Amino acid sequence: MTDRPDMEDLLQTEDPSFQHVLACVFGIQDHESRTYLVLRDNPGSTVAELAEKLERDRSNVNRSLTTLLEKGLVERRRRLLDPGGYVYQYTATPLDEAKELLHDALDEWVETVHARIEEFGGEE
Repeated sequence: MTDRPDMEDLLQTEDPSFQHVLACVFGIQDHESRTYLVLRDNPGSTVAELAEKLERDRSNVNRSLTTLLEKGLVERRRRLLDPGGYVYQYTATPLDEAKELLHDALDEWVETVHARIEEFGGEE
């Protein structure tokens, strides 16, 4: 299995985990789906806190969070610090919303596949 599972990989997996489904449907890497799952258990975490929990460096965690933000799986909130400055805190999108995003993405893919099936042979 590659680090970035795809739909073919999902179709060939007999009993995929939620993390695997998440990675395949959204086209994200395994470490990004793992970041989402860890964040579900640790809402309001900073990049530094997540890096420690995931045992990854902060720049990699930051890239994972950027991808998850783009997919709508993470929310970011800026918290002001007492001595000045700020830090971003991240929270995983609630599971019900994440599941809905997964269903929508999968439904869109299935519609595309159905359209390709119907179009086949029409160009002759």
